[in-house]
Amino acid sequence: MKVIEYNAIGNPADVLEIKDVPSVAPGEGQVRVKVLATPIHPSNLLQISGNYGTMPTFPAQPGAEGVGQVAEVGAGVSHLQVGQHVLLSGVGGTWREEITGPAQAFIPVPAGDIEQMSMAVINPLTAHLLLKSVQALKEGDWIIQSAANSAVGEYLIQLAAQRGINTINVVRRESLVPQLKSLGATVVLVDGPDLAERAKAATNGADIVYAVDAVGGDTFTRMVQSLAYGSKIACYGVLAMQMPTLDLMAVIFNDIAVKGFWLAKWFETGSAEEKQAAFGEIIPMIAGGKLSSKVDSRFTLDEIKQAVTRAGESNRDGKVILTP
Repeated sequence: MKVIEYNAIGNPADVLEIKDVPSVAPGEGQVRVKVLATPIHPSNLLQISGNYGTMPTFPAQPGAEGVGQVAEVGAGVSHLQVGQHVLLSGVGGTWREEITGPAQAFIPVPAGDIEQMSMAVINPLTAHLLLKSVQALKEGDWIIQSAANSAVGEYLIQLAAQRGINTINVVRRESLVPQLKSLGATVVLVDGPDLAERAKAATNGADIVYAVDAVGGDTFTRMVQSLAYGSKIACYGVLAMQMPTLDLMAVIFNDIAVKGFWLAKWFETGSAEEKQAAFGEIIPMIAGGKLSSKVDSRFTLDEIKQAVTRAGESNRDGKVILTP
């Protein structure tokens, strides 16, 4: 079978390699799963290039989630059957043709769109938790988010709209407005020096009580300045690759709290009950078509260099999917 691997930090298109390795039969308590679809996330590219919160151990196999089909079941496995679709979020190294691992690491999923299911964990779960676990929100509240046309941003728009939460969505170009409005965005604003003033004006006097930032740089600073007294801003990315200036006047006199969010840490520290509850909300919504994300393009493993190049381009419209 084919597997994507890298042995040095660098530009993903330069350091990723395609390796042919033997297929592994499942042992007791294991299953062998054929990978059907696995997405390329910005976090994957950041880790390969050495700009992430953790460093890989070489040789490293990238890929953090996807959906597969059980091809072979080892002795002692009763809850999974050949032909069943499963999530790959618990195994790692998903950019490959097959994965053999402990049966309990694979989460069975209902029938549904394979590509949407392949993206069912990292981005929608991040959006779900950013809305539920950082700041208490109620119907009618106003929040603001950057990178609103990202996968997390679009999931957050959909989830907020379903819960009656108003969203101010910050983007870099006017052409994105109709697309985000169709998902349920309340307001869409193009980023700029006067963002805070325009955001406050958009609510017709209501307070903006929470911000979600994935950009950093000046955008973070402007969002802090748009918030009402006692609000929070949650940071889950630094797409601009620029550290922001923290407005201490706003932090001190407006009592603004800055909170970091990293899904990997939530998986480490969250209880089994919390994880079950989160998956129990998100997976049925994706399976039922109530939550979705755009797909920009699809590539085979043999096209990995083209795939990661496309995934890193700023004009990409949706997620890049590997279809082994």
